[in-house]
Amino acid sequence: MLEINKIFDKFQLFYVDGEWEVSSSKERLSVINPATEESIGKIALAGDADVEKVVAAATIAFKSFGHSSVEERIDLLQNILKIYEQRVDEFASAISMEMGAPIDFARSAQAQAGIDHLSALIDDVKEYKFERKLRNGDTIVMEPIGVCGLITPWNWPINQIVLKVAPALAAGCTMVLKPSELTPLSAILFAEVMHEAGVPKGVFNMIHGLGNVAGSALSKHPNVAMISFTGSTGAGRSIIRNSAERIAKTTLELGGKSPNLVFADCELSTAIDQGIDACFINSGQSCDAATRMLVERSVYEKSIELAHDKCERISVGDPTKSGNHLGPLVSQIQFDRVQSLIACGLEEGARCISGGLGKPQECQVGYFARPTVFADVKNTMKIAREEIFGPVLCMIPFDSEKEAIELANDNAYGLAAYIQTLDQGRAQTVARLLRSGSVNINNSFIAPGSPFGGYKLSGTGREGGAEGVNEYLEVKVIAS
Repeated sequence: MLEINKIFDKFQLFYVDGEWEVSSSKERLSVINPATEESIGKIALAGDADVEKVVAAATIAFKSFGHSSVEERIDLLQNILKIYEQRVDEFASAISMEMGAPIDFARSAQAQAGIDHLSALIDDVKEYKFERKLRNGDTIVMEPIGVCGLITPWNWPINQIVLKVAPALAAGCTMVLKPSELTPLSAILFAEVMHEAGVPKGVFNMIHGLGNVAGSALSKHPNVAMISFTGSTGAGRSIIRNSAERIAKTTLELGGKSPNLVFADCELSTAIDQGIDACFINSGQSCDAATRMLVERSVYEKSIELAHDKCERISVGDPTKSGNHLGPLVSQIQFDRVQSLIACGLEEGARCISGGLGKPQECQVGYFARPTVFADVKNTMKIAREEIFGPVLCMIPFDSEKEAIELANDNAYGLAAYIQTLDQGRAQTVARLLRSGSVNINNSFIAPGSPFGGYKLSGTGREGGAEGVNEYLEVKVIAS
């Protein structure tokens, strides 16, 4: 179980150059349990001086770690995995408390993601060619890019931390992690794992802070060679602007408005049932959630009935309790945003077939939203265009395969897409016409070790697998 008092003791500390140190900043922020709306403590928020200190530590450490062997780095990753596995239940408890994930889901999906991604990456790095000969006789050498600023979100805190820290370490980079200020518990635990695993001083550093202060200072810092950011598209634009002056490398995993194409020849009840799960997973707080369900018109009304029945069976409740239910949204700000977009859907004329405004009757305390399904949504409506980031599904009819593809692609985002059909030929053809970074067919999901990222406003670069390691490397050609 989570030794919570030990974590609280580190709320005022940053992990710098292999030690826990007091922040020079006096700024503090309450960490709120979203299920109770109560503060569980206050974390220190980094200022410019803190950022300077951690970047300096990472810069010095890179001089030696940048020349470490692949074998040394694999050993480190294996140590990290071993210790993480021993403490995985602590991570589940932390994530459940800080962002409201129901405890069973926090263990089986949120915390488990750290194990899955570390395991997959270790296998990938063992086969990765950091040096290779070209046919023309020249040699390609893949070298670490340098000090990396890693800025991670609150919705899948450990998933995103591991997807950035592990490949950076594998590449031979040093780093400064700035996790979301909303979810510091799991980040503190991860820093403890890194320390216990024997990661050399200065290779991994961690600060807490606000995006427009600490995140901005990191992305502007002249000694930070690369920024990897996961979060909103608006914040991603700021990262690019901050990094542009010195032409620093950026990788961005941003928002999504993923379509789920439901063709009449699919197993309809299963497709609707699992399609709603793919939208409501993590209380709808997933960038690749299947939030636009495009349904062939001949089965549209039946799909609406099935969606209503499914949504009415979904329960919302206490994240500390075991069971298959949804937890709260992460914050009052997020709750208010979801409510405003539900209200917008009603004003635009979408038909609310389940859920709606307000909190569930049984959850009046906490940032709980009602699982909501809108039918008769037009692809031009705001709820079909913007990322809601809550348990809200939009159902849109289509008449032909061509129209389905056009509707799916008619969005500023391009992170993920979903297809439901028993015709495998159609599935493969349509998948190649969708403008998205990943396509999941018949409720399959991409596995750990596959690259994840998107097109258009969903970002640049990839995380996971060999492609994820590539982001932290420079390409050198040696002619001899």
